[in-house]
Amino acid sequence: MSKAQYKYGGQAVLEGVMMRGRRQATVVVRRPDGSFARLDLPIPERHARWQRWPLLRGFAALAEALTIGRKALDFSATVVAAEEEDRLSPWMQTLIFAVTMVIAIGVFVVLPSLVANAIGQLGAPVLLREVIEALINLALVVAYIAAIGRIPDIGRVFGYHGAEHKVINAYEAGLPLTVESVRQCSRIHPRCGTSFLLAVALIGFLIFLSVAVLPVWQRIIARIVLIPLVAAVAFEVQQLAANYYHLPWVRWLLAPTLAAQYLTTREPNDDMIETAIAALEPVLAADQVVNAQPAVMVDVVSGLADTQPTM
Repeated sequence: MSKAQYKYGGQAVLEGVMMRGRRQATVVVRRPDGSFARLDLPIPERHARWQRWPLLRGFAALAEALTIGRKALDFSATVVAAEEEDRLSPWMQTLIFAVTMVIAIGVFVVLPSLVANAIGQLGAPVLLREVIEALINLALVVAYIAAIGRIPDIGRVFGYHGAEHKVINAYEAGLPLTVESVRQCSRIHPRCGTSFLLAVALIGFLIFLSVAVLPVWQRIIARIVLIPLVAAVAFEVQQLAANYYHLPWVRWLLAPTLAAQYLTTREPNDDMIETAIAALEPVLAADQVVNAQPAVMVDVVSGLADTQPTM
C-alpha cells in the first residue's frame, strides 16, 4: 500500500483528537488558553505474516486500536484533570475502564438475551427470538448514544469527532489542511466507529445464530466468547465497503450505518477543527507525506509538550 492509499483515521477524546498513521498516533488536547498538549505514540510494525491474513489481521488491528485508544483517552483525561486540579490515578482509570466493560456486557449482551429468552419461553420460534434480541440490542445502543449526547461534555466530544471526520475527508479529497477548506467537508465518514458498531450488530446476529439452540446462560457465554470473532469479521466487511464506497450500490447499503453517525458527531467549531488538523499534521510528517518536522515522543509523567494552534 502506498502512502497515498493509506487509510488514516482516529478518534475523539476529551477536548481533543487522536490521529493515527503508519508510524505513529498523535493525540492533541486543547487547553483553555488555546495552547495544545500533545502526545505521540509509536505504532509497532507488523512483521508476523499472520498479522496480514484476513480475520487475523482484524484481531491485530482491533487490539492495537483498543490499546492506542485507551492511551489517548487516558492522556486527554490527564490534561483535562490537570486543568481542574483533580487528576485521576492510573489504577483508578483502569478500574473505571474495567467497570465500564462489565456494565456494557451486562446491558448490551446479557439483558437482551434474558428478555428475548423470556419471550421465547412464551412460544416464540427461535429465529423470531433472535430477531427480537437483535432489535433490543440495537435499540439499547441507539438510546444510549442519544442519551449521553445530551451531556454537554459528551456533546463536545461529538464535536471533536465531527472535526476528526472533516479533516480526514479533506485530506483524502486532496484539500489543503486549513480551517476554511476543512469546514466545508462532511462530518460523515465510511470508516467511522459508529458504523462499525452497527456492522457488529448485524454480523453478530448472523454469527450468533450458530449458538441459538443452546440454553440461555450457555448462549450468553458463547456470545461473549464470540465477540472478538464478530468484531474481526465486521472489520473486514467495513474495510471492504470503504474500498468500494465510490460505487452507488455500496453507498446505498451503507446509508443506515452512515446515518447513525449524525448521533455521534456534531458540527465542530473552528477551535475543534484546528485541534484535529494539529493532530493529523505530525502523523503525516512521521510518514513523510508532508514536509514538516518529525514529531517528538512525549513523556506524560515528566511533562506535556506544548504546541501552538495552527492558523
